[in-house]
Amino acid sequence: MNAQTQSLTLHGPAGAIEALLDLPEPDLFDVPLGTVVLAHPHPQFGGTMTNKVVQTLARAWVQCGWRALRFNFRGVGASAGSYDEGRGEVDDMLAVVAQGAPADGALAIGGFSFGAFVACQVIDALHPQRAITKAVLVGTAASRFEVAPVPTELHPQTLVVHGEHDDTVPLAAVMDWARPQLLPVTVVPGGEHFFHGQLSLLKMLVTRHVRA
Repeated sequence: MNAQTQSLTLHGPAGAIEALLDLPEPDLFDVPLGTVVLAHPHPQFGGTMTNKVVQTLARAWVQCGWRALRFNFRGVGASAGSYDEGRGEVDDMLAVVAQGAPADGALAIGGFSFGAFVACQVIDALHPQRAITKAVLVGTAASRFEVAPVPTELHPQTLVVHGEHDDTVPLAAVMDWARPQLLPVTVVPGGEHFFHGQLSLLKMLVTRHVRA
């Protein structure tokens, strides 16, 4: 955490949800430009809101003047409940959006791996009732879950990033998901699932997208 990070406890359908809110520097941004809600990797394989990729995404958004809200899915850290194969985790993220992203402000959705799968389900559930300004999906778990397509009208606001040599979620699986949608995928040459040695490149791609 940094000086601009706040620890929060939100209310979820399974009980308490542990969360961290990263804020932009007040000297640089008088008012945050909006709130991005970020989802972490698979709870049963060590995924938490402090995952390095999730932290990298949060830093990118904060650098661009956004509030970044990370949270632990049910059964992770101090969040109540237990793993629910994605169904309850979607409800968790919807609860975090409802409580942590002011309705009168811009909303962005992001996630990594399992979190990107959940993020897509959340986008599908929210659209078009609530406007989504941007979306960032990294290492989308398309080989392991039935990932909802991104609404066509949100394609220009959506960044999909995947590592060329991802051996957790093969690039081919993400291409098979993206192809019917004609949804572009940004491929990081030589990149693997956790983007070891390439987190600065990932951050650059995200900040460029957020600022576009």
